[in-house]
Amino acid sequence: MSTLYDSEATITERQNEVNAKRKRAISRARGESAGWIGYLFIAPNFIGFLIFTLLPLIFALFVAFTQWDVVSGLGGMQWVGLENFTTLLSDPSFWESARITLIYVGLSVPLTTVAGLLVALALNGPIPGRAVLRVIFFIPFIANSVAIATTWILLYHPTYGPINAVLKALGVTQPPLWLVSSQWALPALIGMAVWGGVGYASIIYLAALQDVPQELHEAAAIDGAGAWARFRVITLPFLSPAIFFLLVTGFIGASQNFGMINLMTQGGPGRSTTVLSYYIYQSGFQFYRFGYAAAMAWVMFLVVLLLTLLLWRIQRRGIFYS
Repeated sequence: MSTLYDSEATITERQNEVNAKRKRAISRARGESAGWIGYLFIAPNFIGFLIFTLLPLIFALFVAFTQWDVVSGLGGMQWVGLENFTTLLSDPSFWESARITLIYVGLSVPLTTVAGLLVALALNGPIPGRAVLRVIFFIPFIANSVAIATTWILLYHPTYGPINAVLKALGVTQPPLWLVSSQWALPALIGMAVWGGVGYASIIYLAALQDVPQELHEAAAIDGAGAWARFRVITLPFLSPAIFFLLVTGFIGASQNFGMINLMTQGGPGRSTTVLSYYIYQSGFQFYRFGYAAAMAWVMFLVVLLLTLLLWRIQRRGIFYS
């Protein structure tokens, strides 16, 4: 009898092993099929990135070491090595465009970040029509760029524009000529950039403000801390990740700004608003110096990358993550 029981136990164990192996095989097959399904879902995005981003980047890197007018086709490329890069180092137009870009980015991004914070703090309170005001402030960020450019061209009109009409009503006898003045065109573009970015920045801040613990504010108020002290010690540290995010993305976006400048000033008057991205466009599509334009684009990319990495290194010390 014991032998019979042992045989039945052995058979049962073998059946259990077979069932376990079968389950593992089925689960493995399902996992592999699920993995392939996941790859299929990301395939369109990956193919788009490969065709429209990675391959053009590699091609632009190759073009940066050539002299090419694009009209002559691929056969018209002439390998010149580092000549394009050495040329831009002695090109006064390149350095002037870099200086204008630095002014544009250095003013528009911090001003947008600060103005967005002020708007967010105002819209975070119990004010009438708060939801409607949030939508109104966000509209410029999603509005059509051509419509925005046309509107601001009319607003900045030196004779019939409402901005100068208000300035004259306030007693300014000779208001700025704005977009037709080499002195005021860049400040005009900076003001428009701040106006367009405040809504987006305020939405990011409003999301971050929801994570600020109200208990800390209540405890600080009981201890006698004023509004400014509570904001500086409690609110601002919790907003530091949002501030860092807006500074980095704003810096990258503003340094590449092209559309509004092309629509409103075309780099003028003179070269007063010719930022580096517009000078790259001129070199490539107006002067047909695609090799030189590609070299400038790669230098600009490396500078932006290095500054972004520097900001990322700085944020490790001054950013508070809750």
